[in-house]
Amino acid sequence: MKTSELFDLRGKIALVTGGGRGIGLDMAVGLAEAGASVIVASRKLENCEAAATEIGEGTRALAVDLSKPASIEAFCTELEAMAPRIDILVNNAGVTWGAPVLDYPMEAWDRVYNVNVRGLWQLSQFVARGMKAAGGGNIVNITSVGGYRGAPDGAQPAIAYNSSKGAVITLTKDMAVKFAPFGIRVNAIAPGPFLTDMMRHVRDNEAAKRFMLQAVPLARTGERDDLKGVIVFLASEASAYVTGQILAVDGGLLAC
Repeated sequence: MKTSELFDLRGKIALVTGGGRGIGLDMAVGLAEAGASVIVASRKLENCEAAATEIGEGTRALAVDLSKPASIEAFCTELEAMAPRIDILVNNAGVTWGAPVLDYPMEAWDRVYNVNVRGLWQLSQFVARGMKAAGGGNIVNITSVGGYRGAPDGAQPAIAYNSSKGAVITLTKDMAVKFAPFGIRVNAIAPGPFLTDMMRHVRDNEAAKRFMLQAVPLARTGERDDLKGVIVFLASEASAYVTGQILAVDGGLLAC
């Protein structure tokens, strides 16, 4: 197979959660540019519809609240009616909640874990059943470099977020082993500093941005194109012998 064919996603159907904006939208664009038919899903349908228009003809939009099991069940019913199968699942949707560590509310903890871990797993389990029936597929979870490390409360007062992303790292490895007999590969991407809405406390503060970049060897934040090639690699036959891996896209942050 030629190299260009290894990265070719024509004929594949990809579902990207949290695909209405930020890095989810960027990855959805990358998958579409590689030939995949894309479905974008998030809590706000209007964001997904706008994203579908940006991505181009054939892109479809659905709403789902991954914090609510009933919403996920209803979404899966819609998904079955919309698409004959899902070849590629990108679990990108995630939330954070900031509060001082000693006052961190359990409501916040539950909200973060319900979306970032439980919702991710519930959707993956459903999609994996279809992938097994189809003979295989690819799941890519989006974790974070924060899943590998702690952070001072002054820099990142969101203790549930980092631990939830650490859970996704281990869940990715366990899913990879358990799903391998079904021909399903499971990998993850751990982004570093991308200035999305979730990072607006840094994005909108020049001093905070300069401080953060001191820890990044490449001395810049992630840009819109920086995840497109990575997601296409993990979603395509180019990575056919890769599973259970977490690929950091962080400008060298974890190397320090």
